[in-house]
Amino acid sequence: MNGILVAIIGIIVFALGYRYYSKFVAEKIFRLDPNYQTPAHKYEDGVDFVPTNKFVLWGHHFTSVAGAAPIVGPAIAVYWGWLPAFLWVILGTVFAAGVHDFGTLVLSVRNKGQSIGTLANKLIGQRAKILFLFIILILVLMVNAVFAWVIANLFISFPASVLPVFIQIPLAVWIGYAVYKRKQKMLVPSLIALAIMYIAAVVASKVDFLQIDLVQYMGGEDGSGLFGLGSISTAFFIWIIILMVYVYIASTLPVWKLLQPRDFINSHQLVVGLAILYLGLIFTNPDITAPVTHTGTDVSWFPLLFITIACGAISGFHGLVSSGTSSKQLNRETDARMVGYLGAVGEGALALVAIIAVVTFFANTDEFLATYSSFTAANGAGLNVFVEGASKLAAGLMIPPEVATTIVSIIVVSFAATTLDTSVRLMRYIVAELGSEYKMPVLTKTHVATTISVVSSAALVLIPEGPKGFGSGGYLLWPLFGTSNQLLAGISLLMIAIWLKRLGRNYAIALIPMIFLMFMTLYAMFQQVVFQWSWFGTESNTLLFVFGAIIFVFAVWITLTAFAALSGKRDDIPGDNINVK
Repeated sequence: MNGILVAIIGIIVFALGYRYYSKFVAEKIFRLDPNYQTPAHKYEDGVDFVPTNKFVLWGHHFTSVAGAAPIVGPAIAVYWGWLPAFLWVILGTVFAAGVHDFGTLVLSVRNKGQSIGTLANKLIGQRAKILFLFIILILVLMVNAVFAWVIANLFISFPASVLPVFIQIPLAVWIGYAVYKRKQKMLVPSLIALAIMYIAAVVASKVDFLQIDLVQYMGGEDGSGLFGLGSISTAFFIWIIILMVYVYIASTLPVWKLLQPRDFINSHQLVVGLAILYLGLIFTNPDITAPVTHTGTDVSWFPLLFITIACGAISGFHGLVSSGTSSKQLNRETDARMVGYLGAVGEGALALVAIIAVVTFFANTDEFLATYSSFTAANGAGLNVFVEGASKLAAGLMIPPEVATTIVSIIVVSFAATTLDTSVRLMRYIVAELGSEYKMPVLTKTHVATTISVVSSAALVLIPEGPKGFGSGGYLLWPLFGTSNQLLAGISLLMIAIWLKRLGRNYAIALIPMIFLMFMTLYAMFQQVVFQWSWFGTESNTLLFVFGAIIFVFAVWITLTAFAALSGKRDDIPGDNINVK
C-alpha cells in the first residue's frame, strides 16, 4: 500500500466531514446565533475573558489540545497494524471528536463560559458535579505529569531543540504587547518569530556549543550528577524544575501576554510541520511496510486500540480546553464551528501523518515487527520512531537529517508545552472551584491554587520509581491516561446529549458515539484495574490501581446518574434562552 494514497483518503474524509457534517451540526442541531453575546464580551476582564479573532483562537485552541498525544498514541497503536489505527483516526475525528469538541465549546458559551465540570451540576446534579470535578482534577494532574515527563526527555534526547523552544517565549511576549497594546496585526510578527525559531534550530543543529546538553555537561551518560543521582536523572530533575517554574508563570499571566501569541506561533508551526511532512510524503512516495493488521502477541486490539489512540480520534481533555479557556475567548458564537470542529480535524490530520511517518519508516515488515515486538516495546519506541520517520519524510525536501530531527522535536515540544501550561491553568480553575464548593476561600486565590497545581504535578512526575528510573511518574501514568481521557470524553458527550434532548433537538449525534466510547473504555478500564494492576493482576501496580479504581467507580456512578437524567425531564434547561432559528 502506498503512503500517499492513504493520506489522500484521510484528507478527503476530513474535508467532507468539516464541509457537510459540521455545517449540519452547527445549523440544524446547535443553531448557532451570530448575534448572541458571548461570555468573552459579557464578562471581559482582560485576563481570562478576552474576545479573540477566530484565527488566533483556533491557533490557541488547536495547539492546546494537540500536545504530543496525537503523535504518541497513533505511533504506539500501529502495533496492531496500520489499518485499524487509520480507520479509528478518520472516523473518530469526523463523528466523535468533532461533535465532542464543538459541543462542549457551544455548551459552555451558552452558560457563561462555565467548564464542563461545573455544568454537570445543572445537567446531572450536584453530587455528579463533585465526582466529575474530581475525575477532571485527576486527569489534568496526570496530563501535567505525562507531558512534563515527555518534554524533559525530549530535551535530553534532542538538546538542539532547547534553544529554539526557549527563544519562543520572549518572542511571544513581544507579540502579545505589540498586538494588544499597540493594536498591531498578529500574523506578520508571528511569522517573523517562527522564522527566528527555525533559524535558531538550523544553527543549533550544526553548532554543538548551542545545544543545551545537560547530560554532556555532567560528563556524559556515565557521569555523576546532584544528590547522588546519575547525569541523566539529574538533567531530568533540572528540566522538570525549570518547566514547573515556567508553567507557574505562564498559567497565571493574562492570556494575551503569552498564551495566545505563543499558541498562534505554534499554529504556524503546525501548518509548516504538516506541510513539510505531507510534501515530503509526495516527494519520497514511500510504501507502507507495516502490516495491514497484526495480531498482538501480548494484548488484543479490542478494546485497547480505542484507548491507545485518544487524542487524534477523540479526547476528553479537548472538552476541558473548549469549556475551560476557549469558550472565554470566543468572539462570535458562529466562530465555534471553526475553533471546535476544525480544531479536531487539525488534530486528526496530525495523527494521520504520525501513522504514515511510522509505518513507512522501516525498510521492510520484518524490521517493523522486530521494533514492535510487543505492546510494551511499542510504548517504548513509538515517539522516537515518529521523530525518525518524520525526519525521513522531511529529507524528501532536501532538509538535512539533523535539521529535520531538530525541527520535528521542536514541534513536538512546543505542542506538549502548550498543553502543559493550559492544563495547569485548567487545574487552577478546578482547585479554585472545589475551594468555593467546600467553603475554603483560600483555595480560590490564584497563586494558592496554582502552587497546589504545580507542586502536586512535580511530585507526581518526580517521586515514583519505575522502569525508567528516577522520575518515572509520567511513563507509569501513560496507560491510565488513555482510559481516563476517554471516560471524560464519554461523560462529556452524554452531557451534550442530555442538553440537546432537553432543548428538543436531535441528540443522537452525541449519544451514538458516547455509547460506543463508554462501552470500550469501561470494558478496557475494568480489565486493567482488576486483571492487570491489582495485587493479584499480571502487572501489579499500586499507583495505577488506586488512581484507576477511583476513576472507574466515579465514572460508573456519574454515568448511571447521567442516564437517569437523560430519561427524565427538567425545566431548568441550560442555554434555553438562545434565539432558536
